Amino acid sequence: MNIDDDLEKLLNNLPFFIYQHLYNSSNKEKLIEIVLDLGRRPEARFTTGPEYLSQKVISWQDIDYITKRISKFSGENRAGIERTLHRISCIRNRQFLINGLTCRVGRAIFGTISIIRDLLESGKSILILGKPGVGKTTIIREIARVLSDEMEKRVIIIDTSNEIAGDSDVPHSGIGRARRMQVPKTELQYKIMLEAIENHMPQVIVIDEIGTELEALATRTIAEKGVQLVGTTHGNCLENLIKNPSLSDLIGGIQYVTISDEEAKRRGTQKSILERKSYPAFQLAIEVNNSYSWTIHENVENSVDLILRKDFNISQ
Repeated sequence: MNIDDDLEKLLNNLPFFIYQHLYNSSNKEKLIEIVLDLGRRPEARFTTGPEYLSQKVISWQDIDYITKRISKFSGENRAGIERTLHRISCIRNRQFLINGLTCRVGRAIFGTISIIRDLLESGKSILILGKPGVGKTTIIREIARVLSDEMEKRVIIIDTSNEIAGDSDVPHSGIGRARRMQVPKTELQYKIMLEAIENHMPQVIVIDEIGTELEALATRTIAEKGVQLVGTTHGNCLENLIKNPSLSDLIGGIQYVTISDEEAKRRGTQKSILERKSYPAFQLAIEVNNSYSWTIHENVENSVDLILRKDFNISQ
């Protein structure tokens, strides 16, 4: 498993007293993010836990030093560093001045998906679930590279926040031969998804952070055209998605149905029950519990039906 993190390019944009501490740290390979808040000590968050970087507190000058050296912040308060996968997010005060920064380390990790290669070769659509920061974007970046480079498929990435292919017009090498379409505004993501199908004839579409009802509907439209989908969404497990009315369409949608007295008696349930409305847009689902533990649903249709009947056990 190879890791490409361009960490030096992120550290070079930090004030010298922070740069020096991190550059000499023996833990820097485990760095997740750096948190800089006005009037507070700078803090680094490692996989092993948080750590203060200096006795000195962050000043307006320190924040200004960083913001002048990176790209402009988007409407969703995110910026990046040219030709890297790092992400800098800002916090603003009531006058819209930046008074806090979160500098998140972006890493292209090659070889992370070897255990699910057979699922990619099946040609089925894959949905990746997990809480924020668990590594979903890293996984789909590597999936895009494997599908485009090793399986020689036409892959288009819908890159809403430039997290998959980096903050540059030239995409990061971590996506291989896959092509990337940038999204000017988050609310336009569903339109760019449909545009990719109509204009560029992809065999696979990769989407990060499907989060609205319009995006879920666009995803279903793409699935019905026979294009393989690889997407991520927030939610720890399939059960969270079932309870989310905006996104439940990704796994077939949910509806109340009324069954006969005999059927209710046979099932041991009430007459009004929940059932899946239609076929899921994604046939496979992966719940990323942490870096070392994934739960794989090889038949989403069946898993959803079992959850609704409250007869579900994790099998893989």
